Amino acid sequence: MRRTLWLIVATTTVLLACVAGCGGKEETAMVRIAEDIDTRLADYAETRITANLDVLPASEREALDWLVKAAGVMHEAFVRQALPMSGEIRAALATVHGPDADAVRAYFDINAGPWDRRFHHEPFFGDWAHPEGANFYPLDLSEADLAVLESGADDTNGLYSMIRRDNHGVLTAIPYSEFFADEYGRATDYMDKAAAATTNESLKAFLAALAESFRNDDFFQSDLLWMDLDGLIEVVLGPIETYEDGLFGYKAAFEAFVCVADPAESERLAKFKSELPWLETNLPIPDEDKNPNRGSDSPIRVVDVVYTAGDTRTGIQTIAFNLPNDERVREAKGSKKVLLRNIMTAKFDQILTPIAETLVVSDQLEHIAAESFFLHTLWHEMSHGLGPGRIVVDGRATEVRLEFKDIYSAIEEAKADAMGPWCIFKMQEKGYFPESIYQQQAVTYLAGLFRSVRFGIAEAHGAANAIQFNYLVDKGVITVEEGRFRIDAEAFPAAIESLVQEILVMQAAGDYEAGKTMLDRFGGMSDILADALAALDGVTVDILPSYAVAH
Repeated sequence: MRRTLWLIVATTTVLLACVAGCGGKEETAMVRIAEDIDTRLADYAETRITANLDVLPASEREALDWLVKAAGVMHEAFVRQALPMSGEIRAALATVHGPDADAVRAYFDINAGPWDRRFHHEPFFGDWAHPEGANFYPLDLSEADLAVLESGADDTNGLYSMIRRDNHGVLTAIPYSEFFADEYGRATDYMDKAAAATTNESLKAFLAALAESFRNDDFFQSDLLWMDLDGLIEVVLGPIETYEDGLFGYKAAFEAFVCVADPAESERLAKFKSELPWLETNLPIPDEDKNPNRGSDSPIRVVDVVYTAGDTRTGIQTIAFNLPNDERVREAKGSKKVLLRNIMTAKFDQILTPIAETLVVSDQLEHIAAESFFLHTLWHEMSHGLGPGRIVVDGRATEVRLEFKDIYSAIEEAKADAMGPWCIFKMQEKGYFPESIYQQQAVTYLAGLFRSVRFGIAEAHGAANAIQFNYLVDKGVITVEEGRFRIDAEAFPAAIESLVQEILVMQAAGDYEAGKTMLDRFGGMSDILADALAALDGVTVDILPSYAVAH
C-alpha cells in the first residue's frame, strides 16, 4: 500500500481566507492535499464506454434517454448519503487553486468526497475524519445511541431511512420518501416520461411500480416487476446496496444502471439457472441449513452499460450484479444476474491481463482466459442466491444481513467469490465444462484476487479477496516463487470447498463473532500480499468510465 504523505508547501496547500469574524484581519488555515494526488488519479484509466444503441427502436431510445436523466438524480441522492459536512467540505474544495486543483477535484468526484475509498477512507483532501456511517447517521453518536440503533428500536435499522435527531435530541428515522422528496420527485418525472415513450409493457409496469415505491418506501412490488423486465432496456434505479453504511450495514445507498441487453448471449447462459436448486442441495453444509425455498426463476441478462450512477459509479466500477436483495422476493421468484459485458471486457484487457503478466508464474500464464473470467463473474452473482438467507437465531426469525451487520458485505462477497469456482467445478462434474476449466479457473481466479484486493481492504470486495488470498496461502494452495505466484490447480477445488463451507456454517448460525474472527485473521494486508501489490505500480487499478450518453 502507498503511504499517505502530506506536503505543506505552496503547491499542495490550500489557503482558506476567513473574512467574517476575524476582527478585521485576514486569517488563513491550511487544508492539506495528498502529495501523491496525481499518482492516485492516474491509477484510474479514463475509458470510453460505448454500447450499440442502433438495436433500439426510436421509442426505446427515447425511453433510455429519460432513464439516463433519472440515473443522474440518483447520483445526487447518493452523494448526499455519502458526504456529511457537505457545505464545509465543498466550500474548502472551491478555494483550491494551483497545479493540484484539477486532480483533487477529479479525485473528489471519483470518491464522492475527500476520503480515499482504496486506502481505508483516509483523507486525501483536508483532515476530516471519515464517519463509518457516512451521512446516514448523526456524527455525534454516543454509546447509548449506538445501542438504540443496534436494537432497531423505532425502525432505526430500516433500509430506507436516514437517522437524525429531533428537536429534543432523540434519534429518529426519516423515511427516504421524505428526506429525498426533491430527488424522488425529479426522478419520477423522468421515469414517467420514459414510461410514456416505451412500447414495452414490462418496462411500463416496472416504472409505475418504482414510482409508487418512491412514495411509500416499499420496494417489494417494484422488485417483483423488475424480475419480469423482458425488453432491450435493462434498468436499475433506487436505493439498493448497503456497502456505504460501514457502521451497521443497515442503510441502502442509491445507484443506477441503464443498459442495453443482448438477448442472444443471455439465452446462451439461460441453461445454467435450472441448476441452482441442484447446487443448493449439494452445498457442503447440513441439510437443515440449506435454503430450498428460494425461487428458481433466476434470469441471466448479458448487457452493455450505457450509464451508471451513485454507489456503483463511485470508486471501483461494478462488472456484474445480482438483485433484488429482498429475501421475500428471492423466495418468491429468485434473483436476476446481470453481467456488464463492456465493463468486464475493458477490465480484462486493461487490468487483469497486465496483472497476470506481472505476478503469475510464466508456465501458468497460458491458462488465463477471458471466458473463465466471465464465468467466474457469472457464478459469483449466481452464488449470492445460494445458501442461508432467512435464518433463526436463539428462536428469533432474522436474516444473515441483520446478524452480521457491519461485516456482512465483506463476508457475503467472500462467500460468493469462493462459491463461484465451487459451482463451476460442480457443473463440470455434470458435463457443462471441459476438464481444462480446472486450470483456467484456478489461474484466472488467482490473477483476479490481486485485481480486487487493489480496491482497498476497507472496501467489501477488497477485504473479501484478501480473505481468500490469505486463506489459500495459509493452506499452501498459493505459493510464491521469486516474486511470482503459483496456484496448485489440483489442490484448489478442495481448498475452495473448505472455505465455502466455513463461511456458510457461520452464516447459517448468524455467528457474528466467527465472521469477525475470519475477517481479522485473513482480511488484512499480509506482507506477502503487500509485496505483490507493490509490484503492480504502474498497472491500472480500475477504469474511469466516460459514457457516450450523458445525463
